[in-house]
Amino acid sequence: MSEPNDPHTRIIRRQPSGPIPKPEEPRTGIIRRAPTGPIPQPPDDRTTNIPRPPVDEALTGLIRRAAPVAVPARSHPVDISTGRTAIAASAVSILSGWTTAVVATDLITGWWATDRLFCVAVGFLTLLFALSTIAGVILLLLRRSVGRYLIAFGSVIGLLTFGSVFVAGARIPWPVYLIPVLPLAGLALVFHPSTRRWCRLR
Repeated sequence: MSEPNDPHTRIIRRQPSGPIPKPEEPRTGIIRRAPTGPIPQPPDDRTTNIPRPPVDEALTGLIRRAAPVAVPARSHPVDISTGRTAIAASAVSILSGWTTAVVATDLITGWWATDRLFCVAVGFLTLLFALSTIAGVILLLLRRSVGRYLIAFGSVIGLLTFGSVFVAGARIPWPVYLIPVLPLAGLALVFHPSTRRWCRLR
């Protein structure tokens, strides 16, 4: 049995005579103590008049703001009355495109079971007509001369589509025979001198 004053005892210890030391606070980088004083506020540039350092946009990778573009004013006002034939040509081309699409759809649905090669040819011609007419109308209204030629090309394709109706010998109502008047009117309007002047006045 060990004595009470034995310094090597591990069961009974003496009561400390001095103050008990407090354990040191562990150092951590996550949890921090709440500040005891006022929180410092960043200085306001408007009150301190401290110029901000320039920001290098190449280093920060920020998207630059779009610079305003000065649009030059027209030297003379646009006279819409000079484009009457161009507007009429666009309207006739749109109407011609609608009628051509109706006739082509009727041909394809009626002849698909007997002659699919003929239906593929009609569909190809209709696609060319639609693309050239839509692009031609847009460019013509934007006063581009190439729009006139695209509408003329589409009108010729439309006449070929209607010609395929007569080649096939299909029975069609008599108003369909009047539809080719629309592509012919489009051709006459796009090559009118007024339409040519409309495209040159830009």
